[in-house]
Amino acid sequence: MRGRKARGARSDYLSDALAVLGGWTQDGVLLKRVLVCDDSQHAALTERIKVAADTLRLRPRIHRTDGHTQILLGAPDGQAITDGEVTLAARIEDAYRTVVGPQ
Repeated sequence: MRGRKARGARSDYLSDALAVLGGWTQDGVLLKRVLVCDDSQHAALTERIKVAADTLRLRPRIHRTDGHTQILLGAPDGQAITDGEVTLAARIEDAYRTVVGPQ
């Protein structure tokens, strides 16, 4: 069984996770990432994100604008970023590398 982290350690955990997940930023209570990909890559990436998000029971917001895909992770009611959202961010990074290739 996994122990719970103390509340004070939460911000350090998130800072450490964001340092490892290059390109992700914290925007208030949201994690945000903007990715460069073409339309077919966007479609493939979106499908992979949906599978991972369904597994984690999360609903990322994905927007396509001018050759960029913007992804927002976080609860719409403004709750704190969860471990699940950090996990999904890591899975999205893996999916992006698979779809687009190494940058």
